[in-house]
Amino acid sequence: MGSFDFVTIFFLVAAVVIFLQLRSVLGRRTGSERPPFDPYSKRETASEADSADRGKVVTLPRRDGTDEEENPYASVDGFAAPGTPLNEQLRQIVKVDPSFNPKEFVNGARMAYEMIVVAFADGDRKALKNLLSREVYEGFDAAISERERNGEVVRSSFVGIEKADIVSAEVKDSEANVTLRIVSQLISATYDKAGTLIEGDAETVAEVNDLWTFARDIRSRDPNWKLIATESEG
Repeated sequence: MGSFDFVTIFFLVAAVVIFLQLRSVLGRRTGSERPPFDPYSKRETASEADSADRGKVVTLPRRDGTDEEENPYASVDGFAAPGTPLNEQLRQIVKVDPSFNPKEFVNGARMAYEMIVVAFADGDRKALKNLLSREVYEGFDAAISERERNGEVVRSSFVGIEKADIVSAEVKDSEANVTLRIVSQLISATYDKAGTLIEGDAETVAEVNDLWTFARDIRSRDPNWKLIATESEG
């Protein structure tokens, strides 16, 4: 170097953890991966969602369909002003995926982000594999393997997400892509095998600025989205 009224795409979604460590992993992209969340499945109750295995794909609920018959782009118009570039881009997503709701998508992305950050810090490859495209996963796996070879241990605490905004969206060939700018806060410290601090700070909250891109194969019946690219903004 992540509402239970979220989008039909929980791309689950999403990855940065260790403010300094992640920089060596960010910036990878692939354009043909099939995503992991199931946003199109039927709406779950809060109790059902709580009982789900959070180490697996997160399922997002459908929209209730209110006002959609009158204006299929109502959710988009309420999210980005009509006539703006972002509004037009999001409309293209809705054309190929009528269940897409940008507000719910962002809520789901926030959850996915935290899950990926925590999984990376914990070295949880199984959780990451469900959320990332092949190339992004390979980058994360390489970083985790290097830590393991060096006997390093990462201790991190996810503080929260300050801001998460969709900055662009597009449909390219058979793939729908959505990019978000995410500003998060976390505490991260890396120790060598002797227990000596070698990176980060165990008490200081660091701000992390990232661009994450999620994608879904619109030809597939699989409704899941996966993280296909990450980039640090400093």
